[in-house]
Formats: sequence, structure tokens, C-alpha cells
Amino acid sequence: MTVPTPTIVYDLDGTLADTAGDLMGALNAVLVHEGLAPLPVENARSMLGAGGRALIQRGFAACGRELSPEKLEVLFGDFLAHYNAHIADHTELYPGVEAALAAFARDGWRQAVCTNKMEGSARLLIETLGVADRFAFICGQDTFGVGKPDPKPLLGTIAASGGIRARAVMVGDSVTDIKTARAAGLPVIAVDFGYTDVPVSELGPDRVISHFDQLAAACAALMAS
Repeated sequence: MTVPTPTIVYDLDGTLADTAGDLMGALNAVLVHEGLAPLPVENARSMLGAGGRALIQRGFAACGRELSPEKLEVLFGDFLAHYNAHIADHTELYPGVEAALAAFARDGWRQAVCTNKMEGSARLLIETLGVADRFAFICGQDTFGVGKPDPKPLLGTIAASGGIRARAVMVGDSVTDIKTARAAGLPVIAVDFGYTDVPVSELGPDRVISHFDQLAAACAALMAS
């Protein structure tokens, strides 16, 4: 009896890539256009992770301005247009990501992305960063009609990749990813360099890593347990 091929599902922002500069740049373009002061990139830790609409809402809240649902949709369109046009001006993969992706591919793992970015933006970024061929499936907030922490996108990503939940692991950087994995019944590994204003070790992941060269050992330990 053969053991099913394992699947590893990655979050994108703050996990595979440092996207704060470009995401905050797109937010600030919207804020400035609306007569508000731009926010520092350092705010990204507490603002990113729930998608573009939430980022805009949090940005306006930080500036003391309320936002109607109708206005949010208009600004979200402006945000996406700016972001997609500048998607990798400052964004880079974190150290060790390319080597880890190559190693997991050699070892026969299915690899996928499940992010709260819109799918189109996620695909554009991953292609621009040159690693699109590593992933069997890329899921955005709009792919299955709901975003994380709902477990549906994660479970859908595993199924679309040809994997099974019992042989899958999630890798993320925030409470959103940990809640998603827990709701889906998956083990979760957290990176400690992403976008969270609470130390990720306090959020209850199964393993914490500080560099992608630690990921293979963490996955092996979880798969063996």
C-alpha cells in the first residue's frame, strides 16, 4: 500500500514573500488621493493578512475616517489597479524560499498557495517572482468565494492540488493562518518573521521556524507524529 503524496500549502504575504512595501504603497496611494496622510510601512504587521478590503478599512480607521461599503468597493478597485501595476517594486521572496521550494519538489511534495490576496494578484506576483512552476494550485480570497480563516479555501486548495487533508500541512505567519489550519484539521507551521503584532509562538502553531532552511525538518516531524 503506497503512502499518499504529501501536500504543503503556503500563505503568501509575510510567509513566502515580504510584500509589505508594495501593499502599503498601494494603500497609501489610496489614502493620499482621499486627502489622508500616508501610513508607515511599519504598520504592516498589524494591518496585513485579511485581504485588500480589510487593509483599506484598517488604513482609514487608523486615520480616523469612516468608510461606507459603497466607497470601499470603489477604493478597492483603485487599490488593486495600483497594486497590480507595482506588484513587485519592493517585494522579494524571503531568504531560503527558492531553495526550499526546489527541495520539496525534488522530494515529491505537492505545493500550493492559499492567500487572502485576490487570486489574480497572487498569480501575477508569483509569476513575477519566478516561482509559479512550483505550485500545483494558487488560491486567492475570491477563488472559492470566501477567505481565510474559513477552512473552505484551504481544504479546496488541497483537493485542487490532488492532495488529501490527512497528508497535508499549512505554513503561515499570522493568527489567520493558524485559525484556518485548526478549522481545517491540519497541522500548522508558523514563520516568525511575518506580519503579526503578537509573537507567533504565542498563537499556538505546531512548529515555529525562523528560516526556510528549517522547514523540511519541521514538516518531517509533523508527518511522523
